Amino acid sequence: MQLTQTHNITAMKQLFCILFCIIIGQLSHAQEGTIHIEQDEKIEQLLKLYKTALKTSEYYRIQVGFGSYNQAESIKADVEEDFPDLPSKIDFDSPTYRVRVGKFKTKMEAERKFNEVREKYPNAMLLKPKKSAK
Repeated sequence: MQLTQTHNITAMKQLFCILFCIIIGQLSHAQEGTIHIEQDEKIEQLLKLYKTALKTSEYYRIQVGFGSYNQAESIKADVEEDFPDLPSKIDFDSPTYRVRVGKFKTKMEAERKFNEVREKYPNAMLLKPKKSAK
């Protein structure tokens, strides 16, 4: 008798858990919907203008090293550890990969950071922005 009563309680708990899961599942599907965002057309124009300005902007960069792709990856990892505040990038300039850091708008700003970087990377070079052909 006691075994059947325990079995009934266990079966009721299982049934309750199954019903609870079904109800929660149904409620979670009720959260679906669509969102429509209305914005001024000028915002899209400004975003396009901003993206264009970023692409055509010229920056001073610091080249900290070069070599094979594996060497460049190793240098980049070291630079990211030594100078976490500087954005770093690997550029392929045939026949080698070059590790370059920073995006400096002014020569003065670039030279300040260049002096700091050269203490750790004595072969570093300050690169001037390329002149665009207009």
